[in-house]
Amino acid sequence: MIKGIAITLYEKTRTGTDAFNRPTYTQKPVTVNNVLIAPVSSSDIVSENDLSSRKAIYELAIPKGDTHIWTDVVVEFFGERWRTVGIPICGQDELIPLDWNQKIQVERYE
Repeated sequence: MIKGIAITLYEKTRTGTDAFNRPTYTQKPVTVNNVLIAPVSSSDIVSENDLSSRKAIYELAIPKGDTHIWTDVVVEFFGERWRTVGIPICGQDELIPLDWNQKIQVERYE
């Protein structure tokens, strides 16, 4: 049986605006259980930064029924903080036999 791990998702809540009228946010840590984590192959990564910087990219499989917002947030696993990239890709629950129906990529630069 496939089993994911618990990760920390930092939910953003808008708290106001700064002096330049840009939104300000607070982050609240929330544990999300049963998340699968897989490295992304280098052929799946399209980036001009690969020549000048070191980065790691993983893909997260999010469990069915999860209602968190995964766009432009910070997640923590393996003792490191990662930022989500893009928007979650969703599948139809009834057509997917396992416990996960969304996936999103995360990245971290050194």
